[in-house]
Amino acid sequence: MPVRLLFSLSLLLCLATQQASSQYTETINSNRPGQSQGAFAVGRGVFQAELGATMGRESHNLLFTETDNIGGEFQLRYGAVKEQLEFNFSGSYLYEDITPTSGNAEPYSHSGFPMVTIGAKYLLYDPYKNYEEKINLYSYHANRAFKWRTLIPAVSVFSGANYVYEENNPFLPESQSGFTPKAMVITQHNWGRWVWVNNFIYDQFLTDYPTKAWITTMTHSFNPKIAAFAEFQVIMSDIYADDIFRFGGAYLITKDLQVDISALINFKETPSRQQLGLGLSYRLDFHSNDELLPQK
Repeated sequence: MPVRLLFSLSLLLCLATQQASSQYTETINSNRPGQSQGAFAVGRGVFQAELGATMGRESHNLLFTETDNIGGEFQLRYGAVKEQLEFNFSGSYLYEDITPTSGNAEPYSHSGFPMVTIGAKYLLYDPYKNYEEKINLYSYHANRAFKWRTLIPAVSVFSGANYVYEENNPFLPESQSGFTPKAMVITQHNWGRWVWVNNFIYDQFLTDYPTKAWITTMTHSFNPKIAAFAEFQVIMSDIYADDIFRFGGAYLITKDLQVDISALINFKETPSRQQLGLGLSYRLDFHSNDELLPQK
């Protein structure tokens, strides 16, 4: 999990005694720098661009190759029609410089867009919508006691389509080319300064090689401007399977601008991977209705 609702959504739990009336938040809600999506939309009338640059190295002990790569990532998000609905378009560009480590083969390189995805996310359930927590005026301990309601997550669904270009694609086999479906269930827990997001993904499931994936992300806000995250991703496919760990942080420059840094490692040698990333998230806020999260 990009950083999940870094600042303002952590405020939501603190203000659980009030009723929140929309998805819109006063500060930017970015999915970066992780790879998961949060359950909440950006808000109606908000356009948001989330961009990143990566640099990494891979070593494959069966193919006997060393690969240096640089790339770019993008995600464009727009809230429209309803507060719970978000449309997004995402993808990446990758350049790889590959050096064989055995034999006499010459180094070679390739580049392109491995995959682009367009889709829509809709919030099905928000546990704090239309909920007002009653305060016990006679018991401090009753107010501080564990509340089972905090175990109930917000739930969203995502439906979309991938596109993989067919001609000379170096990243995926021809069986995966063209348009393929993608579906996802997203859960999100807000626990004060902590936010826990899970994505359950079923990708390219009408092709010869469907992919199942799970991404779990924990984010912690240290203050209104600085947050850190740790993320674990499991990928299961006959083309590529892996266990990936990501970590990093984000800094809020203004209420509409965020920068981030992240790192990636994995837990296999076919290939082993390391990667560094830098990112930027910026929103254009055309939200016209007065539907901000409530103040104390």
